[in-house]
Order: sequence, then structure tokens, then C-alpha cells
Amino acid sequence: MSEKKEGFYFFLKGLHQKYEDISTKLSNPDIVNNKKEYKNLSKEISKLSPLNDKYLEFKKFNDQRDDAKELIEISDEAELIEMAEMEVSELDGRLLQLENEIKVLMVSDEVADNRNVFLEIRAGAGGNEASLFASDLLRMYTRVAERRGWKSEIVSTNLSAIGGIKEIVIYIKGKKANKYLKYESGVHRVQRVPITESSGRIHTSTVTVAVMSEIDDVEIEINSKDLRIDTYRASGAGGQHVNKTESAIRITHFPSGIVVSCQDESSQHKNKDKAMKMLKSKLYEYEENKKKSEQSSARKEQVGSGDRSEKIRTYNFPQSRVTDHRVSEKNFNVETILDGSLDELVRMLTDHFTKILINNKLKEILA
Repeated sequence: MSEKKEGFYFFLKGLHQKYEDISTKLSNPDIVNNKKEYKNLSKEISKLSPLNDKYLEFKKFNDQRDDAKELIEISDEAELIEMAEMEVSELDGRLLQLENEIKVLMVSDEVADNRNVFLEIRAGAGGNEASLFASDLLRMYTRVAERRGWKSEIVSTNLSAIGGIKEIVIYIKGKKANKYLKYESGVHRVQRVPITESSGRIHTSTVTVAVMSEIDDVEIEINSKDLRIDTYRASGAGGQHVNKTESAIRITHFPSGIVVSCQDESSQHKNKDKAMKMLKSKLYEYEENKKKSEQSSARKEQVGSGDRSEKIRTYNFPQSRVTDHRVSEKNFNVETILDGSLDELVRMLTDHFTKILINNKLKEILA
């Protein structure tokens, strides 16, 4: 067995032992009576369980293969040797398939994948044209939610004078929402002739998208002393009030400088609840980005494409083409993409980043 495979299987054996250790702890009365520790261990074993099952399946087939190989070495019957060689060949195929499945599971996070998300769209360079394209992206993500049977609702809105979007936050709730949308974070560039352009000159504008997964209360703690909560009247484009009571909420988190607001509910209580959820998501992202900045250059390369300061995609209207610069081997029809048909693009992005994550994980194992 190669050094690479030995390291890989040693890692799997270690995960199996960790699974067994946690199982033992969970049967301990002292742990059972400690609700917080019991909950944490239950979540950890739930995360390890799919990998442990695959490891046990892999071990069974590998043992069968070893037995067949041994039979080939000790037997002097041609028919028996031929049958054993066929079994080895079949088991090699099963083991390779399982190995690939295990590698994907090693870098997967079912809990994170199943989170709901807050999706923030901000107009960037390009003035009014950027705000109009932000409206197009809002429709695109709304259509994605409709196609996948998800629920989407607006949390906060800041409109431009011409009816475009300066900034908007939508909450998307549905199965695998975070897994599907997480690679949308970044700068989206549009190239097209604006409606107001009489000479037919193509303009380039940008819109920033940030995807923040919804975080459970137990995952991040916020000290109320670190917050300032302001109430104000919600307003629409041009400052027009959309209600006469101070139902809108703005929350400032002093240590991080993060400010969130919610105004689209008529109830102050509901706006505050949504704003707090969004704040927790932003703080989680803030802390994760701090961790990432401290990692090695390899790790930075792995997560770099998720940085919102990078241009990830270009929507070229004159050529009716969408190019995602992370998987640029294929272009997509601009109208199809803006209508929310992202399945093939998402699959390509998922495959691309999964391969990177697996390679980096294997490097960690062999380091």
C-alpha cells in the first residue's frame, strides 16, 4: 500500500475510534445528565456517523479482498485462482467507488449544507445601472427559490431613486439552501447597454453578493452590553414612509462594527427577531473570516474564491453569455441563468470546490 493510501486509511481508522469513544461517552450517566455536553457529543457523532458507516463497509470489502489475494497465493487450482482473481477485480472496483464517496464525505458538512441563508445584494460600481442589475439578481435568486420550493422573504431594502436596488437582504429557507447558494458570494459583473445610453455604448457595472448561513443560538453568544438597538420609521424609495410607527430596527454591534437593520415587517418585535438572526449570521461569518486569514497559504487558496471582493462571474448581454470565472470551461445563456436555472452551474462549482477541498484535506492527513 502506498504512503498516501496508508495515511488516508490511518486517518479513517482514527475517525472510527473517535466515533467509538463518543458512543461510549454517550452511554455514561454523567454525560447524559449534562444536557449541553450530551447535545454537543450527539451532534458530533451524528456528523461522524456517515463516515463511520462507509469506513466499516470499506473495511469489510478490503478484508474480503485480502482473503481472495491470499487464496490466489496459496492455491494451486487454476479454476479457484481464476474465481479469486475475478473477485479481487470486482472488489477493487467497489473499494475505489467507496474511497471516492469517503473523500467527499470527509469535506462535507450536512449541518452547514442544510442551513437557511441570508442573501445580501449590494449595488457596486456603475451607479444606476448597478442598482438595476441588483434588481435582476434579486429576481434571479427569487426564481431559484421558487424552482426549488424554498421560501424567500425580504428582510431589509434600500432602493435607488430610479427603482433599482442599492442594497437588499433576503432570507431564504429551504432544504440544502446553503449548499446550493454558498458559492454565489462575490462580485457579479454585468456588461450591457443601459436603457439610458443613447449611443449604444456597453457599460460595465458590478454587484456584490454575500451569502450568510443562519446560525443557531447555541453556536454564537452575543453580550447585550455590546449592542445598541435603535428604532425608526421604515421608508421606501426617496424617503417615503411606508408606515407611521417606529417599527424598523437597527442593531449596532460595537466590537465588530457590524450594523444590521430590518424594516419589512409591520411589527417591531418581528423586525428585531430577524435583525438579531442576521447579526448572528454576520458575526459568524466575521469570525470565520478571521480564522481563515490566519491559515496557511494553501488554505487561503482553498477558500479564496468565496471572498466577496473577487469577481466571480460576468453576465455579458451583447453576447448573451454568462461566464463563471471559477469554472470557465463552459459558458451559460444569460437569460436562462437570470431566470434562476442554476442547477448545472451549481453542480460544476460544487465539483470544482469539492476536488480542491479533498486535495487539501489529503495534504493535511499526509503532513
